[in-house]
Amino acid sequence: MLQNHHQEVDDDEPDEWDQRIINTGCHDENLKLQLCHADNGDWRKCLPEMQAFRECWDKNKNNERTSTVNND
Repeated sequence: MLQNHHQEVDDDEPDEWDQRIINTGCHDENLKLQLCHADNGDWRKCLPEMQAFRECWDKNKNNERTSTVNND
């Protein structure tokens, strides 16, 4: 019983992917974009959401922050 309760508490914590998105400062914009795509199945129908995410990304200087990552 205790183990199950502990697992429920852990599920409330953001996973690694969610934490990375939260750290960009654009979590809400990303969520809206993902939900739009899930609802429509076509990125082209989500251009306003995509633009909002792009503007947030640029405002938070995420290109500067992520350009230091070496993906070799």
